[in-house]
Amino acid sequence: MRTIVRSRAPLRVSFGGGGTDVPPYTDNHGGCVLSTTIDRATYCTIAPRADDHIRVRSLDLDVLADFTKGEHFQYDGKLDLAKVVLNHFPLDRGVDILLHSDAPPGSGLGSSSSLIVALITALAEWKGVSMGPQETAELAVRMERKELGIPGGLQDQYSAAFGGFNWIEFNKDENLVMPLRLPRSIREELEYRSILVYVGRTRLSANILNEQIAETAKATGTVVEALHETKQIAHEMRRAILKSDWDRWGELLHQGWVHKKKFSSKMTDAHIDALYDAARKAGASGGKLLGAGGGGFLYLWCPADHKQDVVRELRAQGGEPVGFAIDMEGARAWRVKEK
Repeated sequence: MRTIVRSRAPLRVSFGGGGTDVPPYTDNHGGCVLSTTIDRATYCTIAPRADDHIRVRSLDLDVLADFTKGEHFQYDGKLDLAKVVLNHFPLDRGVDILLHSDAPPGSGLGSSSSLIVALITALAEWKGVSMGPQETAELAVRMERKELGIPGGLQDQYSAAFGGFNWIEFNKDENLVMPLRLPRSIREELEYRSILVYVGRTRLSANILNEQIAETAKATGTVVEALHETKQIAHEMRRAILKSDWDRWGELLHQGWVHKKKFSSKMTDAHIDALYDAARKAGASGGKLLGAGGGGFLYLWCPADHKQDVVRELRAQGGEPVGFAIDMEGARAWRVKEK
């Protein structure tokens, strides 16, 4: 018998405020995000080996790398997310590490940050290190944004570590997660009226974010003003959902998407715009492209009596709409005994 460790970190859907969690906007103005984790996740499995090799395999990238215990891993673009966590949690024996996700890379569901949280959670469990969600999220941010220098926001690491439906505030000195204890009826109505549709390709988020970051460094300008508006809309969305004001929720989603398109010239394209416009004509009242933009999943909000019309139209356009359920749990790890 051997004991393996497995971990799960949820993916998320961000409804409002996305983009205001990206430095330097957070440092200069403070940001906020309204989001929920969903019933899709990233996973990490650690299994002992009989030798000193550390073998890391990513099913999503179809990449396999072989290292030796005690090795300090160099970042070269190949499985760097795994390497940065392994450098923090050095192993004294050989293991197999298996990584995979319920969503493709670049999906806009926060899969990269969720994966690094899953890795931290699994390796902490493997080494017997106790870590709470705040510590896990802060470590994930430092690894991904500082040590690896990957541009991006801060919400995904906190969403994956804490789980649930959250209002998250970002400032220069601290980031605060405030769970919204929504009644089950509100969560279920949100699930019922929501649609996700994959636009058919992944995005190069770094290119989009670099443009946004460069513009945000300016004191004023179109991008900064759009981010200010996005932050205000997020505050209004929080009030709308607490009141179950679904008509206002749809209006605010649409307004948010209008402003988000100003963040970068690469945010959207003719295919994405056509799909969104077709959904709106079929009855969707609002929506947005998730993540940094350029591809991935499009989120749509539908009045109950028009949802099936939107589904039919999306399928006619070549899309495959899917739903999701809200997951109220954050990252967790468990041990399994197997032969």
